Formats: sequence, structure tokens, C-alpha cells
Amino acid sequence: MKAFLLAAGLGTRLRPITDTVPKCLVEIGGRPMLDIWLDALAAAGVEEVLVNTHHLAGLVRAHVEARSGPPIVRLSHEPVLLGSAGTLLVNRDFVAGEEAFLAVNADNLTDADLRVLVDAHRESGAVATISVFRAPEPSACGIVEVAGGRMAGFVEKPAHPTSDLANAGLYVFDPALLAEIPEPLPRDIGFDLLPRLVGRAAVVPLGDAFFADIGTPAALEAARAVWKSRTLA
Repeated sequence: MKAFLLAAGLGTRLRPITDTVPKCLVEIGGRPMLDIWLDALAAAGVEEVLVNTHHLAGLVRAHVEARSGPPIVRLSHEPVLLGSAGTLLVNRDFVAGEEAFLAVNADNLTDADLRVLVDAHRESGAVATISVFRAPEPSACGIVEVAGGRMAGFVEKPAHPTSDLANAGLYVFDPALLAEIPEPLPRDIGFDLLPRLVGRAAVVPLGDAFFADIGTPAALEAARAVWKSRTLA
């Protein structure tokens, strides 16, 4: 299986940390988030990962080149950001011929078992499967309505959210869906692809798994504390 690890963001809310460190190399428990994700993807059976880069791309490249062990990592540099959906579209040849592929946001932190998401996708027969969590700030997230295990509605960052069930940025997609991403780029998974999948995508709750968006210095420190307590438990 193959996966996209979406890591090209500027990390502006994490400044000044991200002035000198790309967001995907920010450390949690003494390890870069990039390595945490690559290990999680390998454990889920992923053999090859495409990581997109933009901000401080040279540091990401140097880190990947010094890394050993699975999975195989390809880098796709974006001089101009393509958006999360745009990255998938431009690199569609990477997953050509695959039955399905994973796509995950590298700026989230979770200890969820990605095999659960992959297995649920295979069992559902859906063209896409997304994961959801209970968000403490729903207006900052993509809010998902669920009926019968399928996504019955989706709104990205609504001003007045109708629930706290939010998109966790963990996806399994059928490669054929990439043809539905509109041009011109940039395009975003939340704004431009997920609304097209209402009624067609399966939904999997993260349940008791830890999940956090490492978006600000305060959120980073809180996540580090929780992560440490969970890994020591």
C-alpha cells in the first residue's frame, strides 16, 4: 500500500518555532513528528510514502536521507503550494494502479492504529473512508454529519457548527477519486474534495485514540505532555 504524508505547510501559527524548523520536524517525545508518522504508516502495511515539501524543504530532505528503515520515502517539492488535494492530483501517477491509498496530515498527532482505518475501508466498499474525532473547537475544523456509517454532510470550518464531530485528516481514497479534484490549483481536501463525497464516504471514529492538531506553541506543549503520559503508561 502507498500513502501521502502531507507536510508542506508553513506552520505560521507555530512561529517562532517554525522560523527555523519545518513543522513536520517539530519533536514530540524527543522524535520528529515525521518519524512518528512514518513508523505508524509502516506498521499499517504502507511500503512507500510520498512526502510533499515547501517550507525549509532542505531540512526535510536531509532528515529523510539520513533515515533508515521502512517505508520507502519519496519527496515531492512544491515551489508554490498546491493545497492538500492539489498535491494528490499532481502526484496521481504515484498511486496509479493501487486499489486504495492513505493520505494523512503530518501536522496532526495521534496514536490511532491506521490498520483500523484501512480495514474499515476494505470492508465498507466505499470510494473513500475518513476518520473523525470529537473536536474541542468545532468551528476550526471540518464538521462531519454521519448517518448509517456514511458521511451525510460536511462543512469546512463552519461559523456555527452543528456538532463537534470533526474530520481528523486521516483518509483512505480510491485513486479514481483524484479525477474529481477540480482545477485550477491550489485545491484543498476539506474545501474542494470532501463535499463531493457526501453520501459516498465511509466514516470511522477514532474512539479512545489520542488526537491533537499541533497548531500553536500552547497546543504543542499540551500534546507533548499527554503524549509522554500515554507512552509511559
